[in-house]
Amino acid sequence: MDFELNETQTLVRDTARQYAERVLRPQAAAFEKAEKIPAEVLAEMAGLGLMGVNLPAARGGAEAGPVSYALAMMEVARGCASTAVTMAVTNMVGEVIEAFGTEAQRAQHVTALASGAYKAGAFALSEPEAGSDPGAMRTTATFEGGRWVLRGAKQWITSGDIAGVFVVWARTGAPGTAGLSAFLVEGGTPGLKVGHHEDKMGLRGSSTVPLSFDECSVPEGALLGSLGGGFKIAMMALDGGRIGIGAQCVGVATAALEEAVAYAKDRQQFGKTIGEFQAVQWMLADAKTELEAARLLVLRAASLKEARRPFSQEASVAKLFASETAWRVVNRAVQVHGGYGYTREFAAERHLRDIRVAQIYEGTSEVQRIVIARNLLRG
Repeated sequence: MDFELNETQTLVRDTARQYAERVLRPQAAAFEKAEKIPAEVLAEMAGLGLMGVNLPAARGGAEAGPVSYALAMMEVARGCASTAVTMAVTNMVGEVIEAFGTEAQRAQHVTALASGAYKAGAFALSEPEAGSDPGAMRTTATFEGGRWVLRGAKQWITSGDIAGVFVVWARTGAPGTAGLSAFLVEGGTPGLKVGHHEDKMGLRGSSTVPLSFDECSVPEGALLGSLGGGFKIAMMALDGGRIGIGAQCVGVATAALEEAVAYAKDRQQFGKTIGEFQAVQWMLADAKTELEAARLLVLRAASLKEARRPFSQEASVAKLFASETAWRVVNRAVQVHGGYGYTREFAAERHLRDIRVAQIYEGTSEVQRIVIARNLLRG
């Protein structure tokens, strides 16, 4: 078992770290206040290969592998969680199209995602009445006059207002997951309507919007993969996406812990720094220990994916542990800051708001436990 990074992984990590330190971390609060990430930032990240870390070089990607992607995600999230979410979904959409798309679909959309020609990609699976249960999906796609016509609504769509391409799931057959198919819908397609920005607790720099499809007509070639094969595509995408969210959690928690350590070394009470008190030391020690375990679980899942070995259970384990660990770590960081941790003078309160949703999206903690238990009971 080799814990050392190779040359490519080190380069990708360091590139992401330097950009996050130089650009993202100093502006994270401003991105939140503006409730958007500047287009030039997303373009710069694409230029660094961060919007297509695991995509082929022939299509403009970095072709650096899942481990490099996880490392880059940790660094970007350490700088700005909202930017990391945009990066995560864009990478996920690119990988899905590369894995299941036709050559024409790959040439058009994967290249545009990796290069920054598209500001972002969007993943349109959830609906107002179908979150953890995709089998309850109501959006439909019917083949009419040589084209697919989509009708319905989606909810919680990251980057839905700026995406160049959406992967959209719709019902094309019988009830349940077997009747689902996936489609590629370009941003600005007539009939695709983008709703209001959700007024979220955290990740406010990343837009989250509802979508509606009102007689939204797309070509026959917009079908992604096979008819009725949408559920398989969604599960493959979510397995990889959970590695990304786990890495995001590690990054946000790392930033929170670093800031808590710095504060503990500076803040004085009763004639000495608060870092000299055992109660504070134990909070920091527990945070560091749990965070390192989360980091290794995420990298283990990423390494299995890179080796093209089964990784679904490991991705769920990593996402579950990293998201719940990050919440505990960031919560302790707020506690170390005391009253100042509850103000916007310090980043601790933003980290707390940003990290809470990690136990909900890309599969709730409860869903992860179901996935893990099912795998265990199957033996």
